[in-house]
Amino acid sequence: MQRRNFNQAGMSALGLLILATWRQAHALSLGDLSNAEASSGLKTALEKGALMAVALLGKPDGFLGNPKVRIPLPGYLEDAAKLLKNFGQGKRIDELVTAINRAAESAVPMGKDLLVGAVRSMTVNDAKNILTGGETSVTTFFAEKTRAPLGVKFLPVVNQATQKVGLATKYNEFAGKAAGFGLVRKEDASLQQYVTGKTLDGLYLVIGEEEKKIRQDPAGTGSAILQKVFGALK
Repeated sequence: MQRRNFNQAGMSALGLLILATWRQAHALSLGDLSNAEASSGLKTALEKGALMAVALLGKPDGFLGNPKVRIPLPGYLEDAAKLLKNFGQGKRIDELVTAINRAAESAVPMGKDLLVGAVRSMTVNDAKNILTGGETSVTTFFAEKTRAPLGVKFLPVVNQATQKVGLATKYNEFAGKAAGFGLVRKEDASLQQYVTGKTLDGLYLVIGEEEKKIRQDPAGTGSAILQKVFGALK
């Protein structure tokens, strides 16, 4: 009986030793990855995330139908809109809200090449900063690399869309004067600038969310490099 217990204990210890050895051999940490692997994995993830964000937002109701990124009227104008609706201007207010969100939806697809270009030109240092950074590291990366050029690219599209609504011109006239008295932030004094900024905010937010999904379930992407890199971070 004692010999049998001894044998069972020995087999259990041996099993645990084999299991521990196997885990050690197969476990990866970020330090085990080469710079090339870390960079390649992240580039793949971010490109997937950027393209998915463009696809989700750059379609009808991509902004208007998504509460997380739906663009409201600027601050005080949102409050004024409630009053205007009481004076029979509800339809025009709704048209303006729809127009600014449709403008965002039309502009986003134009950013695909710039977003992909930013990812493909990413340095090894950029990659490691994102991999070891916080939850906003992806948003920060894209904003630093693409916000200015995307703003230039999006603005004409937003201009064209909002000019179709008469209230947009009236807003700019009033907001321009109000900004001079410090009643309106300078960046909100132009409806087109405001919408462009909100479009970029929404785009970066969704890219970050898509990247988080990849981090949480790298196996679900079907990509070996993503499984290796993001599996190492778990």
